[in-house]
Amino acid sequence: MQGISFMTLSGNRVAVVILNWNGKSFLEKFLPGINQSCKGVADLIVADNASSDDSIDFLEKHYPSIRIIRLPKNNGYTGGYNEALQQVNNEYFVLLNSDVEVKDDWIRPVLALMDSDPKIAACQPKILSQSNPEEFEYAGAGGGFIDKFGFPFCRGRIFHSIEKDLGQYDDDCQIFWATGACMFIRSSCFHELHGFDNSFFAHMEEIDLCWRLQNAGYQIWYCGKSKVYHVGGGTLPKHNPKKTYYNFRNNLFLLYKNLDPKSFRKVHLFRMIVDTIAAVKFLFSNGWKDSSAVFQAHRDFQRGKKTYKDLRSTSKLTDFQSNNGIYQRSIVFSYYLAGCKKFSELKGSIMRGQ
Repeated sequence: MQGISFMTLSGNRVAVVILNWNGKSFLEKFLPGINQSCKGVADLIVADNASSDDSIDFLEKHYPSIRIIRLPKNNGYTGGYNEALQQVNNEYFVLLNSDVEVKDDWIRPVLALMDSDPKIAACQPKILSQSNPEEFEYAGAGGGFIDKFGFPFCRGRIFHSIEKDLGQYDDDCQIFWATGACMFIRSSCFHELHGFDNSFFAHMEEIDLCWRLQNAGYQIWYCGKSKVYHVGGGTLPKHNPKKTYYNFRNNLFLLYKNLDPKSFRKVHLFRMIVDTIAAVKFLFSNGWKDSSAVFQAHRDFQRGKKTYKDLRSTSKLTDFQSNNGIYQRSIVFSYYLAGCKKFSELKGSIMRGQ
């Protein structure tokens, strides 16, 4: 990464890039604060994913100084950012959801942390709920981790249990994945790893990218000195069959892409059992559409995994002992059977770098 020259007209090293899709209401509400916080610190760019509302007209009328990247069609979170960031030439990218509110000085603390070590490829701030600021928000909370069966969770959020922010995660620490709701990433690392996997479309893509970054020798960090406020579910509500589908399918893809064959076979058998139980639970709690989405995800994983055959033969594959931020037990069992509702209550090892 050393020796790369990043030249921008503004001279800012950081570009905050908001990927917008029919999000005029969020832009109206949150863009003023974001725009103010970026002055003198970062370039602010809105990449529009072929919105059908009047987002573009709103931006051109009220924020003529903000750069707009117009994308020809909606390629989801993954394709939208992959295409947009090819047109951005700053040293650091900040991938910011349109439904995020920022306050005070949220960029500099993360930038200082990443500047302190060139091995830090990606980082996230503390993610709090925009509607309940005293609580962590589901998507990212106090930093992302994963268990030995591939289930992601966060400090401050394990499944449906959300912690209040009492300062318990004000530290800086190494994590397994940084949330895509507000991800700081070195542009050189993003391009080196060829960005997000387009086939994911949305959901789990940031975990896949962070896993690949670690496999390439980089680190993922959390910065507790910075905080933002996330609405969550701005594009798809939490209980939506399409979201269920992407979460289950993409989780299988990221395991298949990044685990060595022996480790994947063990995990896949366990996941088929646990995911079937989840589908039955969905049937009685959310209805048949969510339940069906789980089985469709497994079906489409089987159909789609052949596209990764060549990739797996050339990429570095690891087991669940090789990277930091991996809980060496089952988070499902710890949560539902052992009653561990908080990160601090988890028993066993979570590998973390020093």
